[in-house]
Amino acid sequence: MQVNIRRPATPRSLAIVAVSALFAFAGGAVLAPALPALSADAKMSREEVYKDVEKTLGGVPTFMKQLPDAALAGAWQEIKDMEFSDTVLPGKVKSLISLAVAAQIPCQYCIWADTVEAKQAGASDQEIAEAVTISALTRHWSTIFNGLQVDLDQFKKELGGGQQAAK
Repeated sequence: MQVNIRRPATPRSLAIVAVSALFAFAGGAVLAPALPALSADAKMSREEVYKDVEKTLGGVPTFMKQLPDAALAGAWQEIKDMEFSDTVLPGKVKSLISLAVAAQIPCQYCIWADTVEAKQAGASDQEIAEAVTISALTRHWSTIFNGLQVDLDQFKKELGGGQQAAK
């Protein structure tokens, strides 16, 4: 079965979102507190979710059928709210962020889908390469800072220039 991987008006594929949601659910209790869409307030039945997914995408991807009842409605709502809705980040930026994260996890499903989606959203090969390279650079320096146990307060003092970062 093939589903429509483009949302109306904005090229953001379900594949990326749904695979990300599925991966997040695989994390279980560790990730659940970070996912507000997984609240007990999600009242849609499995059948109602499937109808909404089919109306939106033209079909229900098999992996969504594998999600447990307790997670399905919340996962779909999260996908609609973050991926298919207009937010402060444009679709291309969301795709590039998702690709950069997917490259570091690593998640072959997400890498494939995020690359397709980023290109659909207008990202050039250079933008895709830069997003992945920035994620690698961040991972590289994180390894050094953590492995050498660099003092965070000293680091902030030396590099912060008197500016406060988010805590």
